[in-house]
Amino acid sequence: MLWSLLIGLFRSRASLEAENLVLRRQIIVRWRAAPKPTVAMVQGACIAGGLMLAWVCDLIIASEDAFFQDPVVRMGIPGVEYFAHAFELPPRVAKEFLLLGERMPAARAEQFGMVNRIVPREKLREEVAGVAAKLAAQPRLGAWLTKQAINHVEELRGKNSAIDAVYHMHHFAHAQNDLTMGNSIANLDGKAMAAANKKQAGE
Repeated sequence: MLWSLLIGLFRSRASLEAENLVLRRQIIVRWRAAPKPTVAMVQGACIAGGLMLAWVCDLIIASEDAFFQDPVVRMGIPGVEYFAHAFELPPRVAKEFLLLGERMPAARAEQFGMVNRIVPREKLREEVAGVAAKLAAQPRLGAWLTKQAINHVEELRGKNSAIDAVYHMHHFAHAQNDLTMGNSIANLDGKAMAAANKKQAGE
């Protein structure tokens, strides 16, 4: 009886976790497919989950002191869940970005087309507001169709398939950490990761 109860609890937990994974994946897809054009305003650090928020936006405008980073390979994980790395960056640069986990300055990100514009920090909000106003003035149908057309080209290049595949790799890595270390993020927390980042950057 107890064994059956434990199995039932395990299955319920596994089922709940699976549902949560699907829900998170759907949320990410919905952000990208939102009918209105979106603009990410990036100031300072844009790390891991911050990348996911920025990358699903249609435009990225960053301050001069902004930087981008995905250091989760330190946890044994192949990048954040929204795996757009090899679409935002050339493949060899994406490998460098992930395998070394170093900060990428906004100026370098702009060279690869990951960032649309870079402005001084004190001008950032004004610049983003101006771009948003221009987008709002465009015909809604035309803006939506333009966004969907370009998203469709990305899908033909395999973006959704790649994100789906690595999404499962990502959570497989979490499960492996749970089994081998008793912790899904390899016993690293935000404070430890931040300290490692600052040390790597010489701060």
